[in-house]
Amino acid sequence: MSLMRSLNRALTATTGLQVRKATPAAPAALPKSGATSAGPAQGPAAAYRCPAPEDLRTDRLLRQPVFIMSPVRSGSTLLRMLLNAHSRLHSPHELHIRRLEVGYGSKLSQKAMTALDLERGDLEHLLWDRVLHRELVKSGKDFIVDKTPSNAFVYQRLRDCWPDARFVFLLRHPVSIARSWHEGDPDKRTYEEAAADALRYMKAVEKARGGLTGFHTLRYEDLTQGPQAELRRMCAFLDVDFEPMMLDYGKRDDSQVVKGLGDWRDKIRSGTVQAGRALPREEEIPEILRPMCAAWGYSS
Repeated sequence: MSLMRSLNRALTATTGLQVRKATPAAPAALPKSGATSAGPAQGPAAAYRCPAPEDLRTDRLLRQPVFIMSPVRSGSTLLRMLLNAHSRLHSPHELHIRRLEVGYGSKLSQKAMTALDLERGDLEHLLWDRVLHRELVKSGKDFIVDKTPSNAFVYQRLRDCWPDARFVFLLRHPVSIARSWHEGDPDKRTYEEAAADALRYMKAVEKARGGLTGFHTLRYEDLTQGPQAELRRMCAFLDVDFEPMMLDYGKRDDSQVVKGLGDWRDKIRSGTVQAGRALPREEEIPEILRPMCAAWGYSS
């Protein structure tokens, strides 16, 4: 029996609720008055409330989770490997928790949860929190770091789910992102298609940068050229001591580097920081990427 079926059987027997994978995106419905919503990235909006500081003790098991906000192919797997080598930071493969939804098994279960001041979005937040907390406890460390690129599409909901969450923005030259995205599966998408697809993630990251405060920003190029200095700055932001062991995170096997859940190629498996590709020349920047290059300081 699959984990999902086992979980649903137990939940239905006790609460009438069911956990399901997210359905394809649909126009967002307006939440109830006074609530916030997940926005268009996760199908019909699920009404939820942002827990007040005094409610965090009962509403959340996880404390101060860290989210790396970055586009695809921006070096986030390298960064999470470096952070995971820290004795207090646990950074597993991409978790994609935003795609976990909760559905009501009956009208009575919905009525019962509403009476507890728990709408569907609140229940999903409890599930997300439990999944991440479970992974953190298994690691024996203090803080979890999630680097799923699509998190940028729901940055507001992550912030509302964990008001004490910390955000790190990882930027890379947009042309390098597009080239890497194309090279990852050249038979699936042309370079032009890869650039347009990757741009969606870049725009989401840029929107999140404008909507959040108190975050830390680093560039992939700086991380590969001076990893120790960049990791020291990041550790200071996360309020943990820098540990030299982070620079040599060690070779990873298939259980730690999973295809489809981050970079899995030989370069990332090497166990050390490798030099990044040369920055593109100005004339190599396609028109579609020029505004983002300017916004991120890679061109005038």
